Amino acid sequence: MKLLVILFATCILALLGTFLLQGKPDFIFSGNLGMAVFIIFTGFSHFKFQKGMAMMIPDFMPARMFWVYCTGVLEIAAGIGLMIPAIREITAILLIIFYVLVFVANINSSRKRINIFKADYTGPGMKYLYTQRIPMQIILIVWTWYFGIYLH
Repeated sequence: MKLLVILFATCILALLGTFLLQGKPDFIFSGNLGMAVFIIFTGFSHFKFQKGMAMMIPDFMPARMFWVYCTGVLEIAAGIGLMIPAIREITAILLIIFYVLVFVANINSSRKRINIFKADYTGPGMKYLYTQRIPMQIILIVWTWYFGIYLH
């Protein structure tokens, strides 16, 4: 849930900044900036915690490190794409699909009690999935839809 602080704080600061600079808050810019900073931050974490991230990927998937790095790059690209009005909507659609697909890895991670930061099996387990990850996924999907598609 610490990551949600990044999302909300960035959005609030951007709303305040656009209000001070333009005389009115820019909701589309601020909402997308919040998600962009969030997703770029998580994208870079794929390179810092690559071993733990690889453990999240289901066993049937080959080349786990490739997928860790690939999804990290995709997340960084999505963050950039959300800030480009001409491709914002398609980026948001693809990001929502990504959030749904990556949820499989979150289920796997919770079932195996994976701690991505330590790359071991001391994670919080299924309780984390139900109390934090599912609510966060819903917030991310709704946020991306609202600011990237609905308001666009």
